[in-house]
Amino acid sequence: MKISAVVVTFNRKKLLLECLNALKNQTYPLDGIFIVDGPSTDGTPEALLEQGYIKELPPAEHDKLSWETKNIIYNSFNNNPIKVYYVRLYKDIGGAGGFYEGVKRAYKKGYDWIWLMDDDSEPVKDTLEKLVNKIKLVSEKTNLSIGFVCSKVLWKDGSVHKMNVPQIQPLINSLPFNMFDELDLLLVRACSFVSVLINREAIKKAGLPIQEFFIWGDDIEYTGRITNTGYLGLYVKDSIVYHKTNNNYNVNILTDSEKNSWKYFYGIRNNLYIIRKQSIIRFILNFLGSLINTNLKIILYRRTGRLKFVWINTKATLASIFFNPKIEYVK
Repeated sequence: MKISAVVVTFNRKKLLLECLNALKNQTYPLDGIFIVDGPSTDGTPEALLEQGYIKELPPAEHDKLSWETKNIIYNSFNNNPIKVYYVRLYKDIGGAGGFYEGVKRAYKKGYDWIWLMDDDSEPVKDTLEKLVNKIKLVSEKTNLSIGFVCSKVLWKDGSVHKMNVPQIQPLINSLPFNMFDELDLLLVRACSFVSVLINREAIKKAGLPIQEFFIWGDDIEYTGRITNTGYLGLYVKDSIVYHKTNNNYNVNILTDSEKNSWKYFYGIRNNLYIIRKQSIIRFILNFLGSLINTNLKIILYRRTGRLKFVWINTKATLASIFFNPKIEYVK
């Protein structure tokens, strides 16, 4: 079982180095790590060079979307070699574009399982080992196909991270969500990209993440697409990863700061697109609810930036009608 991690980063070199150090210290050693840098301006390449993750700096300018270099580091637990692929992007394609690039490259390099996470994620030393062990246990007990396994995501203080709670429903692909209770596993429909290990065969069948999402919603759409193709999604509660955001929060258009306002266009549009692909009736109801109810709540309850957020919400809601990204498949 060849496993590569994919870490998407942008201007968070300190957190990125902490993430990479945690990957290097896994008790189940990785075979590869893809660092997709899109494109940082805080000295990330220089920090990676100084710490030995890369051997050369990327060119300041490049006539293509990306530049890639490879290096070898060693697992701290058993000294196994780990191939490090540093991918420097020369256009900002967002987190969604970064995961698209990372998954595509790891798939083409032949990895069997691909472990996705943000640069502010920090797995504990046996996070990957716990994920792999659960894959083996379920495979031994059943002939069901596992599409992905995801970790329990905690905030810095050890509380459950509100942003990264997986989607659970009573029946998923006609199977009860708690059918693997004795293995401390739950079936989930979808999850975030903070420590999710994805099966190569599921990528082949479901395609790649949608890079046009840019930010927000790409993880839920993609993992939901995998379970919609018939694969299982598993939540492994004893596989722990810390998501070191500034606050333990879930996004809320009524209370979020104005500096995050630009993200809401993508979040609203992408969420409505996901609903539209599932049910036209639900989409119509949510579309009208967004234009009427959400805008009214913004006016009544936001303390600042009311008109700005009403404009963003309205523009994103209308954009969801025409947003039709094409799913790309890899061979």
